Amino acid sequence: MKANKTSFYCTECGNEFPKWSGRCTACGAWNTVVERPAEEKRRSGKRTPGMAVFAGRQARPITELSTAEELRFATGMGELDRVLGGGAVKGSLVLVGGAPGIGKSTLMLQICAQLCSTGDVLYVSGEESEHQLKMRAERLDVCNQNLYVLSETNLSDILESVHTLKPSILIIDSIQTMCNDALDTPPGSIGQVKDCTMTLMQLAKGEGITVFVIGHVNKEGSIAGPKVLEHMVDCVLYFEGDQHMSYRILRAAKNRFGATNEIGVFEMADKGLAEVPNPSETLLSGRPEDAPGTCVTCVMEGARPVLAEIQALISPTAYSNPRRTSNGLDYNRTAMLMAVLEKRGGLKLSNCDAYLNVVGGLSLDEPSADLAILIALASSYLDVPVRNDLAAIGEVGLTGELRSVQNIGQRLSEVRRLGFRQCVVPWQKTDKLTDLDGLTLIRVKNISQALQAVLGSSR
Repeated sequence: MKANKTSFYCTECGNEFPKWSGRCTACGAWNTVVERPAEEKRRSGKRTPGMAVFAGRQARPITELSTAEELRFATGMGELDRVLGGGAVKGSLVLVGGAPGIGKSTLMLQICAQLCSTGDVLYVSGEESEHQLKMRAERLDVCNQNLYVLSETNLSDILESVHTLKPSILIIDSIQTMCNDALDTPPGSIGQVKDCTMTLMQLAKGEGITVFVIGHVNKEGSIAGPKVLEHMVDCVLYFEGDQHMSYRILRAAKNRFGATNEIGVFEMADKGLAEVPNPSETLLSGRPEDAPGTCVTCVMEGARPVLAEIQALISPTAYSNPRRTSNGLDYNRTAMLMAVLEKRGGLKLSNCDAYLNVVGGLSLDEPSADLAILIALASSYLDVPVRNDLAAIGEVGLTGELRSVQNIGQRLSEVRRLGFRQCVVPWQKTDKLTDLDGLTLIRVKNISQALQAVLGSSR
C-alpha cells in the first residue's frame, strides 16, 4: 500500500512547500509553515450541499446562450451603487474587506432595509448572537419582516437554512468565522476560508443568490484575509480610513461588472454610515488659510475627479538620520520626489525631517499628485504660504520636468467647480487648452518654473 504523501503550507499566505521550513519564502513570516496530509486535500474536494447546484450541467455552444443584460438592483445607498457599477448584480459574489471596526457590518446591515424590498434577506453572523443583531438593527432603524438573521458558523447548517428559506440576498459576517466540517483545519485558516468561499460562489452562480461576504484584514491584508480570495469573487470592495476619523472610503479593487478603483465616501455618524455625495467639498472643509505647507490637487478615483489637500511639514532634524513619514502617500515615491526637489529645486532637505499627510484619510497612488507634493514641501521649507485658490496637477520626472496626466479637462472642471481661480499644470497637452470661466491656467515646464510661479522662489 502506497504511503500518503505529506505537504506543508504557510498559514499566513497559503503558499505550499514540499518540506517544512522555519520561514516562508513567499511572505517572509516565521514559524507559520505547518503540516497538511495529502488526504486532507481529497476531503476538501468532497461535495457539500452548496456544490449540488452545478450537477448535471453540460457545455453548450456560445451562440445558444442568452445575451440579456445582467439584472441589477439598487442597494439603497448611492455611493455603494456607484462603487458596484450601478448597483448589485443578481447571482454575484461580493467581498467587502477592511480592518475590524471600520464599518463593514454597519454598511451591510444598513442596506438590508432597501434590499428587503426586492426579496428575503438572510444575514448570517458568526460573531454576534441574534439578540445582538436585533439591538444593532434597532440602532440603525433597520426593521423589516423580510430580514432574517442567523447566528451560525457551520457551513452545512447555513446552506440548509438557505435552501429552506430561499433568500434573494445572503450576507456572511464574517468569512473568517465560517467552517466546513469536511476539513480538519480550524476556522479562519487558509483552507477553511478558501473552501467556504468556493462553496458560496457555487451557491451564488447556481441558484442566482447575491452573496455579500465580509472579510477582516490586518495592515498587510493577510492572515487568511480578502487577499487570498480576490480571484474567486466577482467584486472586491475595501473600506479605507482611520477608525478615529469620521470619514470612510469604500474602494473597488476588482469589479467584473463595472469600473475598478471607483470610490464611495461615507461619514460615520451616530445612526450608522451617511453618504457623502460631494467628497471634494467635504475633504477640503476646514482647510487653513495662509498656512505654509499645504496644496490642493485633483486625482481620478475611477471615473470621479476628487480634490485632495496635501499637507507637508519640514523641520530641522535632531538626529543623524532625518525622519520621513508619509500618510496616504507612497513612501518610496515621496522619497524620490524629495530627492528631485533637493537636486533640481535647490532646497536642502537632507538635514530636515519631513512629514506628509493627505487630509481626510484618502490614499493617493497616482502620479498626478507629484506637483502638489513638491509645492507643499517647498512651501513648508520656505515658510511661504500657497494661495488658497490655487491647485496643482502634474507628474514630476527625475530631471525635474513636468509631464501631462490623463483626463486633464475633467480635472480642471472639478477644480473650477470648487471655486479655485488658478491651477498649475504641465505645459504638455495643455498649450491648446484655454482658460476656463474663472480659472487661470499656469503652464510650467519644470519644477523651477512651478516654484517661481507659486512661491516666488527659483532656488
